[in-house]
Amino acid sequence: MPAPRILLTPGEPAGIGPDLVVQIAQHAHTAQLVAVADPGLLQRRADQLGLPLQLHLLDSAATNQAYAAGHLGVMPVQLAQHEVAGQLDVINAPYVVQTLALAADECIAGRAAAMVTAPVQKSVINDAGMPFSGHTEFLAERCGAAMPVMMLTAGTLRVALATTHLPLRAVPDAITAERLTEVLRVLDADLRNQFRIASPRILVCGLNPHAGESGHLGREEIEIITPALEALRREGLLIEGPLPADTVFTPRVLERGDAVLALYHDQGLTALKYAGFGHAVNVTLGLSFIRTSVDHGTALDLAGSGRAEAGSLEAALALAIELAAKNA
Repeated sequence: MPAPRILLTPGEPAGIGPDLVVQIAQHAHTAQLVAVADPGLLQRRADQLGLPLQLHLLDSAATNQAYAAGHLGVMPVQLAQHEVAGQLDVINAPYVVQTLALAADECIAGRAAAMVTAPVQKSVINDAGMPFSGHTEFLAERCGAAMPVMMLTAGTLRVALATTHLPLRAVPDAITAERLTEVLRVLDADLRNQFRIASPRILVCGLNPHAGESGHLGREEIEIITPALEALRREGLLIEGPLPADTVFTPRVLERGDAVLALYHDQGLTALKYAGFGHAVNVTLGLSFIRTSVDHGTALDLAGSGRAEAGSLEAALALAIELAAKNA
């Protein structure tokens, strides 16, 4: 049986993404790992780290085969100029976007089973005059997904977000019945379709302390959240909530669900990253293909130093391989 092809995008060339990809390649895997990147960048970073690396140039039509330790496939995309580890350069920003576009297009066309992304530096892409708000939005637009949903996992803990990178002041206005309905439908569908959970149980956090305490601490739960959840329950979704967010992450409550929907970024990700920082995985739901990513940034100060830890990328790769096998 051919091995599933998993595409790796190393992200910002001056960051730790190339380091992590080189480190990942030091081990054999059950999938064919293919970096969508500048081959010279990977070889230079391997030399800088003192790690062996043999690259295999290929195109999308090449046979899928797993590589031995120290070997890595590469789908070439050329840098505008040589990178310097730790030093951002706007001239290489278009290269980063090109790697994401190529990897996404290969997945959309069915020539790759999944893509795994190392961190990008959004600021340098924007400084280059290219509007870019993040991987999630870029990939959703690329494949025409109407409602991408960010979910992070750490072991058996899965936390999805109803809103992502918003100022706290803007969150209540963004929590609408329409948004909750769309996000929960995507979450339910991908827990079924990607994770193969036959009857997913979803725990939904309230917005206010104590989930509003019967309206004494806010009325969003009464006027918006509860009616939306009740309508979805009538559709057959297994939803519990709104629940007080300060107790939903306790073991006794978590055992009642397969995933938690937090209503804003820090409400959910503080607990998730406490449980598994450095080994957590970011999964984008609602796309037409599997995409996983790391839970950290570009760490420019660690690039090329040999001190970067590949635990989160390893976990992201392992989950991508697992989901690809379930969806083969």
